[in-house]
Order: sequence, then structure tokens, then C-alpha cells
Amino acid sequence: MQRLDHQFIDNRWIASRSERRLPVIDPYRQTRLAEITAGDASDVDAAVAAAQRALPAWQALGGERRAGYLEAFADALERRRETLMRLSASNNGKALAETAIDMDDAIACYRYYADQARALESRQGRRVEHALDGIEARIYEDPAGVVGLITPWNFPLVTSAWKIAPALAAGCTLVFKPSEVVPLPELALAEIAVETGLPPGVFNLLLGDGAGIGAPLSAHPGIDKLSFTGSNAVGEAVMRAAATGSRGVSLELGGKSPILVLDDADIDSAADWVMAGIFFNSGQICSATSRLLVHHSLAEALYAALARRIDAIRLGDPLADDTDMGPMTSARQREAVERYLAIAKEEGLDAVRDARHRELPAQGEFVAPTLYRDVPLTSRLWCEEIFGPVLCARSVADDAEAIALANACEFGLAATVISGDAERARRVGRALRAGSVWFNSEQLVLPEAGWGGFGRSGIGRELGPWGLAGYLEIKHLIGPA
Repeated sequence: MQRLDHQFIDNRWIASRSERRLPVIDPYRQTRLAEITAGDASDVDAAVAAAQRALPAWQALGGERRAGYLEAFADALERRRETLMRLSASNNGKALAETAIDMDDAIACYRYYADQARALESRQGRRVEHALDGIEARIYEDPAGVVGLITPWNFPLVTSAWKIAPALAAGCTLVFKPSEVVPLPELALAEIAVETGLPPGVFNLLLGDGAGIGAPLSAHPGIDKLSFTGSNAVGEAVMRAAATGSRGVSLELGGKSPILVLDDADIDSAADWVMAGIFFNSGQICSATSRLLVHHSLAEALYAALARRIDAIRLGDPLADDTDMGPMTSARQREAVERYLAIAKEEGLDAVRDARHRELPAQGEFVAPTLYRDVPLTSRLWCEEIFGPVLCARSVADDAEAIALANACEFGLAATVISGDAERARRVGRALRAGSVWFNSEQLVLPEAGWGGFGRSGIGRELGPWGLAGYLEIKHLIGPA
């Protein structure tokens, strides 16, 4: 078992003053993988000071040279791909096939923002068109400064890439707090920072929980911008902390995404996309399409097709090649999902498939993949984010009802539309209140396309040029030509 008592600051592992320790658990074998320090405010102070010292030189380095570091990060991740896949599977519990997707996404993100760093340098000082004679106006895009980045446990190396890559491309220096539940894959980033020669203080990584690291990082006056991905409750706490000093925030929060199956959809294709939308990563995904709205003429056939596919899901060891779905990432998350299953029983929901229909593995934090039909709009399972492999379904009379029910939600992160007519699917998608809408496809997330949502799903966007813009401030220089 690893024992990690240090914090990565100024390109060195420095002993933490904190005496608290946190266990890191393998959710399948239910054994300790490591024990990490639960850092404190003194660690945050040291990391922020290092980032402040490094900021002027990193900003002055220019986009072309920063792009070289980002390319080197991508190359280093690629060399470690198989090792990090297995480490993620052990620490997070997701199947190896899913960790492969994660690694490819993270690598692509660093390469994309290398290109964005070059593009940023090429457009610095561009002229502003105006009507005044003898006056010149130019635009510059400067880094936001020292940024605090806080990521969740469900997509290690992916959500961190979405923040670290654009922050570095913009010329920011950073203090990064990975989840204390799944920190082990992220430790490779510290190793890569040294290996690639990243200047000391540009990238700092702090181990610990929300109380020890997250709260003092969010409230630190030396942080110019905060980016957080996680629950609404914690996101709102981050936002309150950032209000002191009027510091910027980006928040990617919860979701309760709909998937609409229109009356001209192919049943088999629809069933495949429904399965991918809810059971990937054991349903522990903010964009999980956990509300199924299906035209009444297709409902019975679709439920039957889904039941067959749910029965065929192979639950087991995340490191086994034939596993389709691993355990929940932690005992805490399994218990949270099981509380919703108890509520479903109290509400008398009609289960097409749940734990009564299958035997779970003898070990591991497993929850049975579950489908409820005819779920009332008042049910807590219909309204609240469960963050597990639980799908709630209702039949609808037409597109208008499907759109209305899809939009009757406080979240607006994502949605999916399935139809035999691509133009119809696009038309319905345009009517949905969501940041990302897929049609006739699985949940493809592209580095070039923005990520974020409406309503309580957050503030701002990650990925694409919008992700870079979140770490930049606009400066205008105006004077005689």
C-alpha cells in the first residue's frame, strides 16, 4: 500500500504539515490501495505562493512555447496509456474499455489546447475596426492569473485535462485539487510536469478533501479564478467563497438529462443508445440520460429490448476484459444510490429490471442496472440526480409533450434525441434546453465543442475555444495611431 504524505509544489514533493490521512479504496476488491495526506490551509498557501511566483515568466513565454509543453504532456500520457487505464480501473471501478476512452479523450484535449495556444499567440494585438481618424485600438488576451482547479472522482484525467490544458494554454499558473476518492491516476501529472521540464510553480497538485484543501483554496485571496466540477451543494459553496474579492468562477454541476425516442425511431438502435446513455461508468456521469421519454406506440417494445440488454450486462472485475460494468466508485456512492432504490420501493415504482432480477457479484460496491417504467413526474427519482445505473421512463403522446417534459427540469446539461428522420431530430434538439444535444448517436464529447449547461447545471463552458476563454481576460489598448 502506498503512503503519500507529501504535496507537489514547485515541482517537488514537499511534506505536508497535516497529520490527517485519508484511505484510497479499490471499490471492487474493497481493499486499501493507498493512504494520502489530508492537506490543510498551509499547503494551499505554499502552492498559491509558488503559482504566483511562476506566473510572470509563464505568461511571457508565449503561446508557441506553451504549446510545446502541452504536446509533451499528451505524449507522456500516451506512453503511460495502458498503465493509467489499469490504475483508473482499480481506483475508480470503471471497466477497462471505458478507461481506454477516457485516456484517448484526455490526450486529445492536451493536443487540442496546444493548437489553441498557438492560435492565441497569432491573434494577440489584432486591430479593432472603428470610425475615429488617428486612433488605434488593439485587443490582447491575457491570462486570468493563478487559477484553482477542483475535479470530481468519476472521470480521472479527463475532467482534469479539461481544466489544466486550457489554463496552461492561456498562460495561467495553477493549483489543482483532484478528488480524494480517486487521486491515484492524477499523480502521473506531477511526474509528467517534472519529466517535461515544466517550470517550477506552474503546476501544483494538492492532495486532500474539501474541508482541508477545497475550502481554503476556494477562499484564498491569491486565487484569481476558480473552476469546479462536482455537486451543486459544493459548487454553490465554491461560488460563495469566490464572491469575496469578486473572483471569477466556472462551475460544471449536476444533470438530469432526458433521452427522447420519437415514433419513427428504430427500436434496436434506440435501445443501444439508451443503454449507452445511462449505464456508461455505472451511471456515474453528470450527462447520464436518466429520463427516458418514449412515444407510446414504441414503449412496450423498447422496454422489452432494454430488459434483454440489461440482462446481458456482465458485472464484475473492472480489470477483466469481459466486464461491461464495474462497481460504484465508493461505498458511499453505492449507499446513496440504494437510498433512491428504497424510495422507489416506497413510491411503488414499477421495475422492469432491478436487483430482484439478477444476482450481484459476491464482492464489490455493485448496484444492479435498473429500469423503472411509468414513473410519476412527482417521483424523487424522476426529479433528482441519482448518479447511478438507474433509468426512469415515461411514455408520451407526441413530440410536443416530449419536449415539454424534457424541459420541465431545473438542470439543462445534456439531452439525446432518437428519430428515423435526422432533420426532425435536429428540430426537436433545437427546442431542448440543454448545453449539449446528441441525436442518433452515443454521447460523443469533442475537444472542439463546448461543454456545460443551462440552469442549475452550471456557469460557463469547458472545451472548445470557450474553454480557453474561461481562463483569459480581454485587454484593449487605445491611443494615437
